[in-house]
Formats: sequence, structure tokens, C-alpha cells
Amino acid sequence: MEIAIIAHDRKKAELVQFLNKNKDILNRENIKLIATGTTGGQAEKAGFKVKKMLSGPMGGDAQIAARVAEGKTKMVLFFKDPNSSHAHEVDINMLIRVCDVHNVPLATNEATAQLLLLGLNN
Repeated sequence: MEIAIIAHDRKKAELVQFLNKNKDILNRENIKLIATGTTGGQAEKAGFKVKKMLSGPMGGDAQIAARVAEGKTKMVLFFKDPNSSHAHEVDINMLIRVCDVHNVPLATNEATAQLLLLGLNN
């Protein structure tokens, strides 16, 4: 199962902590992680194998949305920073819309992401 991980700059450390907390689930051989470029780099530094797309502002969100639309990405964990504006907000909204259209689970915070990963245990 391909899972996309994305985090705004102020949420990257929180995402890495979340990944470490859920290492047992995320390091299973049937789990493949993809990420926007900078987030993927942070995940790699924490010891995760990640396929990196472009950074979010350079089109990484759009690349992941395309993978969702193609049926490749089955879950998106996007730790958004609701207190900051982002120049690529249109791409972010497009990714959220594509997840809704294709019925792909999307978590935008740690609590929801944890529930999605717990669902993988069932």
C-alpha cells in the first residue's frame, strides 16, 4: 500500500515524531512511502525509505494528487499548518479534492493520521 506523507514547514518535526512512533506499521514490507521533497528528506534522515516527489511549492502536491487519481496512492497523511498561508494553497486544495473524489483517506493532523494507521492493523 502506497502512503503519501506531506507536512508544512512548521509541522515537519511533528510528522517525523509521528513516523517514529508508528515505525512498526510504516516499516512493513507492504507499505511504500512517498513524500513531497523536503518532507521526504526529513523522513529519510529519520531512517525511513521514501520515494521523493518535487517539493510542495514546486509541484509535489500535484504529483501526489496525480498518483491518488491513478489509484496508486491509497492514503495521504498531510500535516497541515492551519495558522499560516501558503503560496501553493491551490495545489493543496486540489489534493484534498482529489482525495475526496477518489475516496482516498486523508488525515490533516496527528490524531486523524493515528486513526488511519490503526485501521491498517485490522
